[in-house]
Amino acid sequence: MNNFNVNSLNMDSVNQSLRGISASFQPFAKRTGRLIQEKLGNADEITELPQEYVDLEKRVDALKTIHLKMLSVTSQYANEGYDYPPNLRESFADLSRNVTERVQSLSQAQSASEAQAALTRAFSKSAPKTFNHAISRAALASAHQLDISDPLGIALEKYALAQEKVGEARLAQDALISSRFNAALSTTLSTSLKFADKARRNVNNARLTLDAAKTAAKTARPEKQDAARVEVEQAEDEFVAATEEAVSVMKNVLDTPQTLRNLADLIAAQLAFHRTALELLSELAPEVDQLQVEQDAKFREDAA
Repeated sequence: MNNFNVNSLNMDSVNQSLRGISASFQPFAKRTGRLIQEKLGNADEITELPQEYVDLEKRVDALKTIHLKMLSVTSQYANEGYDYPPNLRESFADLSRNVTERVQSLSQAQSASEAQAALTRAFSKSAPKTFNHAISRAALASAHQLDISDPLGIALEKYALAQEKVGEARLAQDALISSRFNAALSTTLSTSLKFADKARRNVNNARLTLDAAKTAAKTARPEKQDAARVEVEQAEDEFVAATEEAVSVMKNVLDTPQTLRNLADLIAAQLAFHRTALELLSELAPEVDQLQVEQDAKFREDAA
């Protein structure tokens, strides 16, 4: 008797599960069937979406395209060597050359051998593979091919120091763009724009369900006409509710100033970098000009 009750309860549970699966599968099957009919061109009248909804869809698609297109380029800011010369071949000693530390060590050298040791030994911080750092290393290496008092050598050393600072400013810019602009756009794609996509899928599913119900009602037997009419009314209510929800979600996505704020962050990071580069090179230029003037004057004096 107990076994019979247990088995009966198990069968009831199985039957309930099967009914639940069937109930959830039927709407999906109806939508799929309707979608296939539309793809094959065999569907009857298709429920039109409100023009406001259609316009919002186009604007949301445009906004999503903007995010993807911008990220396809600005994602390069996460790649340290995006401007590093592809054909440049630098040695390990070159790449371990932190120009500022090396210049400081060279300034303390008391002999040629100490200067050479300062040029070749590794330092605590390796220099990144950016164009500015590469040209900084090249300028420093070139400077020390010359006598310590040579005007060109002095100018090259100053240029090396300035370019390293420009390179550090570029890395700071890249970090800001990656953490603010790129991260923010990626978040928008994975949250609000994703929510909008989901709301639009709900509208499409509701529309397919409604049109499937309308088609079924047209061919329903007389005794099932009332039930079919109720199903159409329910589907219409669900379609209207889904459309209103999607309109609200899409408007919220489009109206938020978040993307403009992100663009402002991108511009601010770039501006800070270019301002730093301008300040460094503006300070360096007159110093090099002065060295050139002095060398020119000495050249003319010696030639006289």
